[in-house]
Amino acid sequence: MKEKIEVIKKEIESFVASTVDELEVMRIKYLSKKGEIAALFTDFKNVSDNDKRSVGQLLNELKDIAQQRYNILKSSFLTNKKSDTDLDLTRTAEPITVGARHPLSIVQNEIIQIFSRIGFVVAQGPEIEDDWNVFGALNFPEEHPARDMQDTFFIEKSPDVLLRTHTSSVQTRTMTSQKPPIRVLCPGRVYRNEAISYRAHCFFHQVEGLYIDRNVSFADLKQVLLYFAKEMFGEKTQIRLRPSYFPFTEPSAEMDISCNLCGGKGCPFCKYTGWVEILGCGMVDVNVLKNCEIDPEIYSGFAFGLGIERITNLKFQVKDLRLFSENDIRFLEQFRAAV
Repeated sequence: MKEKIEVIKKEIESFVASTVDELEVMRIKYLSKKGEIAALFTDFKNVSDNDKRSVGQLLNELKDIAQQRYNILKSSFLTNKKSDTDLDLTRTAEPITVGARHPLSIVQNEIIQIFSRIGFVVAQGPEIEDDWNVFGALNFPEEHPARDMQDTFFIEKSPDVLLRTHTSSVQTRTMTSQKPPIRVLCPGRVYRNEAISYRAHCFFHQVEGLYIDRNVSFADLKQVLLYFAKEMFGEKTQIRLRPSYFPFTEPSAEMDISCNLCGGKGCPFCKYTGWVEILGCGMVDVNVLKNCEIDPEIYSGFAFGLGIERITNLKFQVKDLRLFSENDIRFLEQFRAAV
């Protein structure tokens, strides 16, 4: 029997299967209940008592070798076999091109990344708002001419419910739900009842920032905005602040940057002034702090707001705002490299 075991062992060790069917033949021949190894175990009862121990060890080793050889060959077939799930039968026969982010998303993400490096965190709020968060808390008295600055979409039969005209409503919600220090960035879509043209739309996107803490000054605001301008448009970018008016900030200012096309020398884009307006800003009005139950004797703060479409125009020279919402794939494909 020892000779038979040795012969079968050599056969198994040298066995090679090129197909799954050949591997199955090997399993049936050696490892099945009617296979050669099973037959050897049946004949084991005829072995003399003196040889039973050594022959039994050889039989067990042979069975282990056969099982290991079978497992190795089987695993090689599983590794090399291409799974049916790898083939997507619903996929088009045409080559699939890589998509691109929307230019507004590209610019918004870049703005968020810039301000996140100096501690601003993103805050979100609803697009359907109430009059208090959009106007009342922000120092817009009822019937005050300041409300005419923004032509609002009101929800029918609900004069106090409206589509937000600015993301400042997220700031009021933050101020009423958190205690200072507050340092948030509020991106989102806003709505105003304006005629649609190449330079205006009934909806657009804003990013507004708010910082409230002890001893916050206008100098802090200027340094934050200068940092943003240089990070967004280049180290050589200069800024200037012009006095302005907003109901929710006092003092208020408009910020211009040196034209990134002509370097401030003057061109048709900047109307030969060398400057381009990009945002409004100012110190948070005392009345706004009081409305949100923040003590103006202890805390002060600044706020700023900019239009994402405006910044996108400066970076990518998109002349018509309507292109941003028309879903023209030819327009979007131009920004694949900018992702």
